[in-house]
Amino acid sequence: MKLSILLTALATAIALPASAEESVKIGVILPMSGPFANYGKQIENGIRLYMKQQGDKVAGKKIELLLRDDTGPAPEVTKRHAQELIVKDKVDILAGFGLTPNGLAAAPLATEAKKPMIIMNAATSIITTKSPYIARLSFTLPQVTAPMATWAAKNGIRKVYTLVSDYGPGHDAEGQFKKTFSAAGGQIVGEVRVPLKSPDFSPYLQRIKDSQPEAVFIFLPAGEQGVAFMKGFVERGLDKAGIKLIATGDVTDDDVIEAMGDSALGVITSHHYSAAHDSALNKAFVKGYAEIDAKMRPNFMAVAGYDGMAAIYGALKKTNGSTDGDKIMAALKGMKLDSPRGPIMIDPETRDIVQNVYIRRVQKVDGKLYNVEFDKLEAVKDPGK
Repeated sequence: MKLSILLTALATAIALPASAEESVKIGVILPMSGPFANYGKQIENGIRLYMKQQGDKVAGKKIELLLRDDTGPAPEVTKRHAQELIVKDKVDILAGFGLTPNGLAAAPLATEAKKPMIIMNAATSIITTKSPYIARLSFTLPQVTAPMATWAAKNGIRKVYTLVSDYGPGHDAEGQFKKTFSAAGGQIVGEVRVPLKSPDFSPYLQRIKDSQPEAVFIFLPAGEQGVAFMKGFVERGLDKAGIKLIATGDVTDDDVIEAMGDSALGVITSHHYSAAHDSALNKAFVKGYAEIDAKMRPNFMAVAGYDGMAAIYGALKKTNGSTDGDKIMAALKGMKLDSPRGPIMIDPETRDIVQNVYIRRVQKVDGKLYNVEFDKLEAVKDPGK
């Protein structure tokens, strides 16, 4: 009897670690409420679509998602969630991060705990330098801004006024546009940074109109601000004054472009994804997304959530299911994936994404507004590093 009890206890002791290894816990921190709630929903939908298509098991282990709401640009909330996920919930991987301040807040925790941290939107160039355990599957603002500046200079635009949101990504977009455009012989005739939360565009639009630039370059976080700016641009008569509007693709985001109405027609943007991207993989992605959420059109955040999960699955396959932070990061470096946006790679040196950037024009397709690609730059690295 004593031997039987001893063997049972031994079997239990051996079984416990094996049981703990049966799942991979991914702590996903996203804005699921507040003014940036659509960011979180898009990324979550992309994650769930990938898992629906590929299953919830990889390398013999079940994928378990633990979703937390950061409520918007709230670094202190994100930091608290990250700490709890690491210490209390024992997650193996952190993911999500819709906004730069939140990504920066979690970076030191990822380093300390040696937890891989997959960025699925936050776009300030510096983020991946803040921890060796960060890999980004979204984009950077310099990466999509430089092509816009190059296109503008090549197409006869010489005088530009810049308007950006006053936080990390806006500063990156402003700095990269000025650098690339000036190097190509262009002139910045004015610049302004607007508050991240609820800016009133009226005085800025009047100032831009009075400066008489040939074009205004803008970066605003995807969502309602782009709609408000676009309507103000037309109401204030900047279009009739002959001022062109050029921007990063955040402004004519697929999720809100219909709300802009015909005022958006003809706007030129540069970005790495459009729901209208012409590929079999993207058509399947868009169709699958509609089955997940018929009320929303997939945007660049959705595809980043989708590709972020593809990278996690790919890394786990390479490590045969090991969640060791260093092994996961080694597996991610240099990883190549076929994405609904086109071919992508994780730069082995910077752990940032390398991808095509497309020049697009807003036009109607089957009666609906889309960003239609008409030019591209292939395999663009982040010029901000």
